[in-house]
Amino acid sequence: MSELTFEQSLQQLEQIVSQLERGDVPLEEALSAFQQGMVLSKQCKEQLENAEKTLAKMMTDENEEVPFEEASNE
Repeated sequence: MSELTFEQSLQQLEQIVSQLERGDVPLEEALSAFQQGMVLSKQCKEQLENAEKTLAKMMTDENEEVPFEEASNE
């Protein structure tokens, strides 16, 4: 699976959940969809964590990255 954007991964995950909630999916297909959903869920979580780490940093006047909390206390 190629790297999807967060929005693409979330949309696919929502489609899988909707499909599984209907309950009319054969067992083998449901298991496959569930496994794909777990992979998508992990990708979304990692993308959110990376975004959070990026947003938690600020650049100082000297172009040094510092945690946001330290920068806001200066």
